[in-house]
Amino acid sequence: MPIDLRCRHDREVRELAADMFESGRGYRSAAKALGVPAEAVRNWLKTYRAIGRDGLLAMGGQRARYDYETKVAAASAVVDGGMPKPEAMERFGIASATPLKRWCRLYREGGAEALRPKPRGRPRGSGAKAAPKTREEELEERVRKLEAQVAYLKKSIALKAELRSRTGRRP
Repeated sequence: MPIDLRCRHDREVRELAADMFESGRGYRSAAKALGVPAEAVRNWLKTYRAIGRDGLLAMGGQRARYDYETKVAAASAVVDGGMPKPEAMERFGIASATPLKRWCRLYREGGAEALRPKPRGRPRGSGAKAAPKTREEELEERVRKLEAQVAYLKKSIALKAELRSRTGRRP
């Protein structure tokens, strides 16, 4: 049975933590009560404040995707506007601080254009377009293939003959 290593604490533990956050407890006391590292509960509290209880309970599933406008708005608010990251996470509905940190770094280095989505994979038509072969080129290619075939067969015959001579018997 495969184990999901992205989410180390199950939904029930996060649900108990959300109940504690709603009752006004801080992350340290919640961490002690749950027996979970304080840093993990601190991150849960940030997520809880940013996107609410549902977002905290949905953690560990599919990663959230953010559009270009959200990335630029959040990064510019933090970098240019001086907004604290937890407040930006809350305002723009960003579940984790990690992507926001990356967006801020990219925004500082290359501006808004650095946050544009990049095409993934090999570009279409990246291979060199071969010009149609002439009759002479086709024949040369055919000759090379046949020569390789003959060389393979000769090697096979030689190996069989060597095997026969080693064993001293005929097939």
